[in-house]
Amino acid sequence: MNSSSILIGIAGGTGSGKTSIANYLLKKFGSDQLIVIEQDSYYKNNAALSIDERNQQNFDHPDAIDIELFNKQLVSLLGGKSVEIPIYDFSIHNRRNQRQFVRPCRIIVIEGILTLYFDSLRKLMNIKVFVDTPDNIRFTRRLSRDVKERGRTIKSVTNQYEKTVKPMYDQFVKPSRDLADIIITDGVQNKEAIDALMSNINVLL
Repeated sequence: MNSSSILIGIAGGTGSGKTSIANYLLKKFGSDQLIVIEQDSYYKNNAALSIDERNQQNFDHPDAIDIELFNKQLVSLLGGKSVEIPIYDFSIHNRRNQRQFVRPCRIIVIEGILTLYFDSLRKLMNIKVFVDTPDNIRFTRRLSRDVKERGRTIKSVTNQYEKTVKPMYDQFVKPSRDLADIIITDGVQNKEAIDALMSNINVLL
């Protein structure tokens, strides 16, 4: 394992502000020093399922994640090897044929609702972050994003939220808060918590 690389895990519910914090770090350190890898890239390959069957999948359950590939590729990156990460297409609920070539980097950030849930991923992390945002704010952000960016209807987003997103958050995501080194409320606006995160990273560097 190449100890010169730092792995930071950022977890939290959908719409909590994980991506904003990851992008803030990317802006601060630059793409030559830091890469961001999304948990969403590692949804399982659903090619064997019909589009209707894919639409019925619970994408907020840990079983939806190809954790073996996720773990294997992180170990490779930390070991100084390049990897080809899957590209997931939400419009078809499946991986595209193309892959994204990723080189090792000084700082690797992984972000997603379940990044702190998996024991195998936590063991690789130097810093574990949980972004804690109230339910109503997260739902509003999720609704806006899915309607604008993913062509969803308000009804379908609301139904999914009530049926799987919220229950899975309560069962799998929220408990991982207790495993975090740093808990950030109010997302990237929380200057005190962001400064603490930056200090931790700089100490490791």
